[in-house]
Amino acid sequence: MLGELVPILGILTSIIVPVSVFIWLYHDEKNKREAAVEIAKHLEDPLKIEELLTLFDERKKEPIDYRRGGVITLFVGVGIYLLGLVFLGSLFRGIGLLVGAIGVGVTIAGYLYPNTSEELTDAVERFEEK
Repeated sequence: MLGELVPILGILTSIIVPVSVFIWLYHDEKNKREAAVEIAKHLEDPLKIEELLTLFDERKKEPIDYRRGGVITLFVGVGIYLLGLVFLGSLFRGIGLLVGAIGVGVTIAGYLYPNTSEELTDAVERFEEK
């Protein structure tokens, strides 16, 4: 009986978790939108409404830091490699080496291509000096 129940619970869990996360995020965003509408009803200045909307905008304005992401990916690869070395075998060692190599490549790309405004400004100034 219990042996038949485990696969069913596994399938239900893989359905229930994403649906519940979707519902939770929907209600969280819905409350933010309702609060913004209520505040906007009492404001007459369109500039203040624009400022309010930018406060609720959670997207980052800065570019992605490839160096940070590369180092994280590199160490994830090292962890997978060590997991394969100690416990799971050669397949995971190969996957770990692949992920680690991707992390090294992303880190190198982060150093080759400047991404912050200060780095871009410095690169342009160095180019103009030549």
